[in-house]
Amino acid sequence: MSFLRLLQRKPDGEIVFREPTGSNVPAYAILSHTWGKEEVIFQDIQAGAGMSKTMSKAGWGKIQFCANQAAADGLTYFWVDTCCIDKKNAVELGAAINSMFRWYQNAARCYVYLSDVSKPGSGADDPTAWEGAFRESRWFTRGWTIQELIAPRLVDFFSFEGEQLGSKLSLESKICEITGIANKALRGDALSNLSIRERRSWAERRSTTIEEDEVYCLIGIFDVSMVPIYGEGRDQAFRRLEDTIHTKYKGVDFEQFAVGLNLASFPEVVQFVAREKELSKMYELLQECSSRSSVVLYGLGGVGKTQLAITYARRHKEKYTAIFWLNANDEDSLKLSFQDVAQQVLRHHPSTSVLASVDRDKDFDQVVGGVKAWLEFPRNTKWLLIYDNFDNPKTPGNPDGSAVDIRQFLPRSDHGSIIITTRSSQVRQGERIHVQKLPDVREGLAIVSNMSGRKGIENDSNAIALVKELDGLPLALSTAGAYLEHVTTSFSDYLQLYKASWLKLQTTSPLLSSYEDRTLHTTWQITFDRIQQQNRSAAELLKLWAYFGRQELSFDLLRHANSANEWIRTLTEDELNFNEAMILLCSFGLVDPNPSSQQQVGSRGYSVHSCVHSWTVFVLNKEWDNSLARLALTCVALEVPDTHEEHWWLIQRRLLQHVTRQALFMEDGSELYSHQGKLAEAEAMFARALQGYEKILGPNHTSTLYTVCHVGNLYRLQHKLPRAEIMTRRALDGFQDTLGPKHRSTLLTVHNLGKLYSDQGKLAEAEQMYDWALQGYEDTLGLELVSSYPPALDTMFAFGDLFSQTDRKDMAKTMYKRALSGYTTIQVPSSKLCRKLEDRLQALQVASAQSIVGPNEFTEPGAAKSRSFRQKLGKLGRRLNVR
Repeated sequence: MSFLRLLQRKPDGEIVFREPTGSNVPAYAILSHTWGKEEVIFQDIQAGAGMSKTMSKAGWGKIQFCANQAAADGLTYFWVDTCCIDKKNAVELGAAINSMFRWYQNAARCYVYLSDVSKPGSGADDPTAWEGAFRESRWFTRGWTIQELIAPRLVDFFSFEGEQLGSKLSLESKICEITGIANKALRGDALSNLSIRERRSWAERRSTTIEEDEVYCLIGIFDVSMVPIYGEGRDQAFRRLEDTIHTKYKGVDFEQFAVGLNLASFPEVVQFVAREKELSKMYELLQECSSRSSVVLYGLGGVGKTQLAITYARRHKEKYTAIFWLNANDEDSLKLSFQDVAQQVLRHHPSTSVLASVDRDKDFDQVVGGVKAWLEFPRNTKWLLIYDNFDNPKTPGNPDGSAVDIRQFLPRSDHGSIIITTRSSQVRQGERIHVQKLPDVREGLAIVSNMSGRKGIENDSNAIALVKELDGLPLALSTAGAYLEHVTTSFSDYLQLYKASWLKLQTTSPLLSSYEDRTLHTTWQITFDRIQQQNRSAAELLKLWAYFGRQELSFDLLRHANSANEWIRTLTEDELNFNEAMILLCSFGLVDPNPSSQQQVGSRGYSVHSCVHSWTVFVLNKEWDNSLARLALTCVALEVPDTHEEHWWLIQRRLLQHVTRQALFMEDGSELYSHQGKLAEAEAMFARALQGYEKILGPNHTSTLYTVCHVGNLYRLQHKLPRAEIMTRRALDGFQDTLGPKHRSTLLTVHNLGKLYSDQGKLAEAEQMYDWALQGYEDTLGLELVSSYPPALDTMFAFGDLFSQTDRKDMAKTMYKRALSGYTTIQVPSSKLCRKLEDRLQALQVASAQSIVGPNEFTEPGAAKSRSFRQKLGKLGRRLNVR
């Protein structure tokens, strides 16, 4: 620490100077204030003998306050700028200006004395009594107080009377609003992580008594040193400060290689939500290194890697002589990007010899070589290259002939900085940073709010539920926000649409930006195609995952899969094959090892992101695959343990979300269980599962209730209808109590109970159930959205059958047509249902045509005995009982 003169309060109350020697600096407090009339200066304290005159000055009260407060905090020494610097000594003043930030930074405590803020005795617990004056305080308008606020770790604010108002921490939100300074700066984060522009902006609305001090007060903020020259003027001082900053970061010869940032060459990105942890790590790896520094940002497609790279570049652009973005998707794209770089360099430096003689329109290899040669110049060391979308790296296990060997596109010199973004964890050309989902729900809410223009959603329970469902994936959150910007759909309705019609929602949402993979389904389809090339079993496993829950998929679960498919046999006959497939899926960021399963029994489980799981359901399984659904059900059912087995409750807990998943897509279960042919065994398995869930989770836990639904479906398939009714009624009562009468699980169970009543001939009760279910869906989703929600369409179908059975043909037609219209417009496995509906409508049309013969024809003996009429009537009856 440079020379620091302190004040010491002696036991008798006398205040004197103490000048520490060397590094022997005691703990001290420091005062921050605004100057007024009659300040106590260095010469006043130095005089010593005339202290009575000094103590009569108005400024003495602040010194006495600081001494008393320091003593109360156990500190003997303190520092006050008015009197601890000899301002008549130009050398000492210059040293103090360059050291001031560190002096405040190293203080044990900083006391901010606000002479224009009063805290009345009656307002001890009422901040409204002084908050207005606090916001308007002159202290927030002065240039020097910027560093006095930011540099110290502990800052306390006091009123004119010496009453404490709060600390920098407790008043943080107010201070951020007043000053525009980011909270991370107030909390002590490295200022070098912030852009030069942002730090400079802190002084834009502040002033100083001497104009040059508007610049000098920022010396510590930028961690540079410069000699103050009073009289040079504000503009000249700013030019010197900028030159000093640029030299610090870019070197002495930076102008010879400076190329302005060309934002037109960068991809457009959606609203960025700060990832300060990742940005700080990037800065540490890229800036604080004297040799070549490289960072690899890897993670799931749509997680925000490109956003992060571009945000880093824009934040720190003034610290580099040149920043270039290159599309590393394939070799042709890289070569075109190098051609663009060459043009940018020649635009700023036309005489660059290594590029001026290259035929940039014909020989792309020469262009690449010329750009690399320019980057390799020994004094050209402060450039940054961003290789974006390097998703298809040439590796020993990648058979794709179009895979990219990025090494031939990297400069060979040991200087400069490189950022690579990729979906593959196999890229090793730098220090790797795994870019994962946004961990804080508030960040997700910020993206949705910014993209949709809907403000004040921080406490909206439906918005929070939507953000949680999208699970911190920026591209999914941005897509949702873009859609919601243009419609009146509520957050709750969007969530229902998302779960029911994922692909349709993705394809109809507004486009977000100009970069290639701007939608979720195309983003992951490209990755899936590459996985399929490398390992077919891994690709098929991802497709199978749609029929399981998104977490806790393990080798132990799949080992029960007895299938004729070669790919499943490959995965299950050897755990090494299963691990190889999972490693590939993990390397592309689609799958993650599940840390929660490391301490559990059995093999380690894996999880897939919720949005990726939706993609596997609605895209990879756009056509429903009964064989895969049966395979998943077999795996789960055969893994359910007996209660006498060791750790049975842990195994059942791992199976919970798979049971929940299958309950959602097995509305009546007949397509799966009937093919199993082992209803009694399945009943016993689910009965054991139900017993375990009741014991672990309780009778009204949703997973328990889903299992109750399973058992009810099994009873129905075994034609044990009274027992099926008891179980379905129990599930309905549980869902209604736990989730409410209009939750989709409740309404789905209402529908199933209606079908049971219909099977038993209780048509009036069935009609009540269908009416409840359909009305619930319409109230929850609205008339327009209900037409694209499959469970609601199923209820319309069943309602149509009921109306047909009770001879209300017009109402039956209406329901059939509504259901058919919905099934034909959404991406669900609906072709079979559509054919059934078309048959029913045709049968009703035939019946209606026969009724034109006359009102008496149905009752006349001749008509009743008509052979053709009886055949048509019988055909109609059979069609009405198909389903």
